[in-house]
Amino acid sequence: MNEPFCHLDYAAATPLDEQVFLAMKPFFTERFFNPSSPYEPALAVKRDYQAAKAQIAKTIGAGPDELVMTAGATESINLAISSFAGHKICASIEHDSVRKAVQSAGDYTIAGVDKTGRINVEELAAAITDETQLVSVALANHEVGTVQPVAEIAQVIRKKREERLARGNRTQLVLHCDASQGFGLVDIHVARLGVDLLTLNAGKIYGPKQVALLWVKPGVKVTARIVGGGQELGLRSGTENVPGVIGFAEAVRIAEKHRKQEADRVRNLRNTLQQILANAFPNAVFSGHAKHRLANYLHVSFPGIDAERLVFMLEMQNVLVATGSACAANKSTKSVVLEAIGLPEETANGSLRITLGRPTTEAHIQRAGEAIIAAVRQEAERTGTAL
Repeated sequence: MNEPFCHLDYAAATPLDEQVFLAMKPFFTERFFNPSSPYEPALAVKRDYQAAKAQIAKTIGAGPDELVMTAGATESINLAISSFAGHKICASIEHDSVRKAVQSAGDYTIAGVDKTGRINVEELAAAITDETQLVSVALANHEVGTVQPVAEIAQVIRKKREERLARGNRTQLVLHCDASQGFGLVDIHVARLGVDLLTLNAGKIYGPKQVALLWVKPGVKVTARIVGGGQELGLRSGTENVPGVIGFAEAVRIAEKHRKQEADRVRNLRNTLQQILANAFPNAVFSGHAKHRLANYLHVSFPGIDAERLVFMLEMQNVLVATGSACAANKSTKSVVLEAIGLPEETANGSLRITLGRPTTEAHIQRAGEAIIAAVRQEAERTGTAL
């Protein structure tokens, strides 16, 4: 294995951008002060921290006092969902952090999706009862990359609220959106999406890991789960992660600045790899919506082939891909996403999730295409599988 890694699993992790690292570095060393301290060096750090939050907020069309900084998207999601005791709804293809939070307490409904992974808006609307308090929908699916009609769902939520109020029902009904996947590739603006709660994750946009946020729309009531010093509007106590939030802000700035051109670039590379594989294997199955899909996502299945063996074989060639979300793959569990979209077990077992990133080049795509083709053919020959 003399060649450098060809990393094609950016949905799981992105490297820290060099500019982000440089922005963070002073706050690990000479500017290490606790922003809650009363002296001027600490107050200066507090101003920098607040400015970073303001920069992030402005990018998504929010105010800085509407952001709750958390230690990762999972905490942000749990803070949002656990704040509501009534009936909850999420889609069948949501990330485990959403589904398990929705299922952990109280009444809930799991809404279905079509074969492309798009939520059935009519089914979701029908599931909303007078007791429903929260609907949680990811902006884009973490396995197949399908982008959801969040704005359309938001319209349904608004209409349901209006109908309730007309009948004197003042039960809070909110829409939460996990936008961990998608920032830097699609427009994320809270007003245009129409959501009430939004999760963003720095670790998916070349920022520091274990740094995320929950945007809370003014008027929406969220209940603290971590109490203490009252930081983050009293909703997430604990000394502020100043370097992390500084890095988050810089990562957001870079991602938004290059969003359109980067989306076009990785889409072209993705389409090239898809065509290479389609030409080599006419029976390969490509999942996700053809139009409404993140530009860097390619989900491909080879019926009759063991994807876990493919991942191992490709790793031996320093080509890194995934079989699904990093969390599920690590536990060797079946993909609820592929089951939900109706992919037959024989096909689902041969599935690879390939996600491109900023470092991905045409050379990476050609190398990955050659390696995948060789590995699939080798496995097909070993097992006697027809391609």
